[in-house]
Amino acid sequence: MALAVATRTLSPSKTPTAITTISEFPQNPKTLILQQCKTTKDLNQIHAHLLKTSLLHSPAIAENVLESAAILLPDAMDYALSIFRRIDRPDSSAYNVMIRGLIYKKSNHEAVLLFKNMLENSVQRDEFTFPSVLKACSRLGALSEGEQIHAQIVKYSGLKSNAFVQNTLIHMYASCGEIEIARNVFDKMPRRHVMTWNSILTGYVKNERWDEVVRLFREMRESSFEFDEITLISVLTACGRAGDLELGEWIGEYVEANELMKSKLALITSLIDMYGKCGQVDTARRLFDQIDRRDVVAWSAMISGYSHGDRGREALDLFKEMQEANVEPNEVTMVSVLYSCAVLGAFETGKWVRFYIEKNKMKLTVILGTALIDFYAKCGSIEGSIEVFDKMPYRNVFSWTALIQGLASNGQGKKALKYFKQMQEKNVDPNDVTFIGVLSACSHAGLVEEGRKLFISMSNDYGIEPRIEHYGCMVDILGRSGLIQEAYEFIKNMPIRPNAVVWRTLLASCKAHKNVKIGEESLKNIIRLEPAHSGDYILLSNLYASVGRRDDAMRVRNQMKEKRTNKTAPGCSLIELDAVIYEFFAEDNNGHPHSKEVYNATEDMMRQIKSAGYVPNTADARLDAEEEDKEASVSHHSEKLAIAFGLIRTSPVTTIRVSKNLRVCTDCHNAAKLISKVFKREIVLRDRNRFHHFKEGSCSCNDYW
Repeated sequence: MALAVATRTLSPSKTPTAITTISEFPQNPKTLILQQCKTTKDLNQIHAHLLKTSLLHSPAIAENVLESAAILLPDAMDYALSIFRRIDRPDSSAYNVMIRGLIYKKSNHEAVLLFKNMLENSVQRDEFTFPSVLKACSRLGALSEGEQIHAQIVKYSGLKSNAFVQNTLIHMYASCGEIEIARNVFDKMPRRHVMTWNSILTGYVKNERWDEVVRLFREMRESSFEFDEITLISVLTACGRAGDLELGEWIGEYVEANELMKSKLALITSLIDMYGKCGQVDTARRLFDQIDRRDVVAWSAMISGYSHGDRGREALDLFKEMQEANVEPNEVTMVSVLYSCAVLGAFETGKWVRFYIEKNKMKLTVILGTALIDFYAKCGSIEGSIEVFDKMPYRNVFSWTALIQGLASNGQGKKALKYFKQMQEKNVDPNDVTFIGVLSACSHAGLVEEGRKLFISMSNDYGIEPRIEHYGCMVDILGRSGLIQEAYEFIKNMPIRPNAVVWRTLLASCKAHKNVKIGEESLKNIIRLEPAHSGDYILLSNLYASVGRRDDAMRVRNQMKEKRTNKTAPGCSLIELDAVIYEFFAEDNNGHPHSKEVYNATEDMMRQIKSAGYVPNTADARLDAEEEDKEASVSHHSEKLAIAFGLIRTSPVTTIRVSKNLRVCTDCHNAAKLISKVFKREIVLRDRNRFHHFKEGSCSCNDYW
């Protein structure tokens, strides 16, 4: 078979401009093999010709055949391996191609095994071998193998100063979590190129050593080293995580001054991400709007900026724009959208996100799965959290913690402890956040002894030093159970200084259990530590009122007015209907587009529950309300408006889900119980502290929150 015929056979639909002859082949093998092999069938024909003419014995030609099969063609790795195994004594070039091909096809373990085979056959390694196999070790996290390869590199004196080899060593150690060793390699390099700096900066980013990235970049600038786009992307990532807006803005000015705004999409996206994480969301949006062609990374960065800036509604609005632009979301997009859905209580939108994930067969990674667990829990659907958790192929401490915290906040303390025990049996070590979850579970379930044991176990069994949040949980556990004196002594004996939150927790327990003396002491300590909020005075005032000390209750209220205490944020509740978020503010009868409809529905709702025995608790009315207006004031709290809107806008069997920015008041709590009974609806109300599941006239919190 003449080679000219073979060439025509490879491209039957095209007339070649020049016929390749056999004599031309050895001088330019890549022209034929690498450029004309478009399919495995093409390669089969060339391979047959090379076998027939014995040209495959030429190392250069064999290498190019392997490169076509192992790297260029999409599904020919098995074919490449079959060719490689038939080569008598393959040299380092053949091994290098196969190792590169296996890494390219993400067969990193097989690449390392082939390198070991290379050693066993005493094939000489070179400057191209080591970087490839080190890349495989990086992806596998194979530190032991990487260290052995490093030892071999040291033996090759010519490679000690090879920048490419040293850079991959830095990358390998950083990827395996040994950033200090990576830094040691970096420090010992006699000459550093921008690629070297990028390797160590990227390593610090991977290990979340944000301050080191910023410090090293400043050193790089002071030493007048040139930097490139990759450098700036690493530094911008660190600026966003470390909150270093000043350096981030300097990079923004540099990018603009060097006219990189339009040509470097990845760099602009990193700027958007940095501004978003540093709280400059509007600046990030201005940059985003300047991009002509936005990819999924740019959309995700902007959506993430809105999410982290507590601007969830804008995040969801932008996500809708992204869909309209026909840009396929990725895992990062979905995590940010789920976070916004969780914060807003946008249950239906979040369920759609999960449907999208399953429909498009997106991999349920630890990060995505954990985001789904958190979303369901924060929307009061703990069954959804458990379902996702059970389906996850792999779970880490964050996945377990998200579920445990979700169970605790939804009033399922005993089940939270059950999962904590399973976590221990699976040999997954809890972290400090996990213990906040299990201690909260003990608090809401009244499990005092279990709480005490877990608090001690933190340091004794896991070496976790309790933080102020853990001490606060213990005060809550003791206080909720009525052990007010013990809770007070616990605070007095804390090894760290108690903050206002700890004393406020005790004050709430004093109000619930009518302990005036320690309640008064708690407020004194709150005032000593920070400017008291109106809610603190109201707690003490209500405590006085509950024990019949009306004069003292009025005195505290008047004292609050005289001191002009910081008012808590206005009551605001959110409800999602047909993928639209509706927002209600207490007594805001003019600012809502559905105001008349909502207030008519609320009055009808209140009328019906009064017939069932509801009595307004006017103590929860706003302070400046006149006596005759107090009942109307409590009737128009934001959660009541949202619930009433849900009643008239949803079918009779639909669960009503409402999110509130403040702690639910006693009156709204009592009203919601009766609404669930009278209207035969399940109501899930999320307030600042926890979830309340109202059903058939009772609440999951057992009337103590």
